[in-house]
Amino acid sequence: MHIIMRALLRGKIHRAVVTQADRDYVGSITIDKELLDEADIWAGEKVLISDVDNGARFETYAVEGTPGSGIVCVNGAAALLVQPGDRIIVMAFEITDRPIEPRIVLVDDKNRKVKTLRAPGPGDVSE
Repeated sequence: MHIIMRALLRGKIHRAVVTQADRDYVGSITIDKELLDEADIWAGEKVLISDVDNGARFETYAVEGTPGSGIVCVNGAAALLVQPGDRIIVMAFEITDRPIEPRIVLVDDKNRKVKTLRAPGPGDVSE
């Protein structure tokens, strides 16, 4: 049997608003812990960031911010790629040999969860 491993989207925070950009911090992206939990993203986990406003894409790791604070702070050198007020997409992936159902967290302008979407599982058919 031949096993194929794939990197699949597991968690996503969609169109979060950058609240701060701190290039003097050691590195990473600080995100409200409630959003990380909802998207199933762990502190220290590698994430891909895509800036909707300027097209910048970069990888870093997640750091827990104060729960309920709405903080989304890009730190270190990556802070030069964003501006406060930019909308970003934060994505975490899982390497697996099986289909997974990602959590896609939609947020409002204050980075509060509006809704969490779940993709259909294998074999599910929507009409």
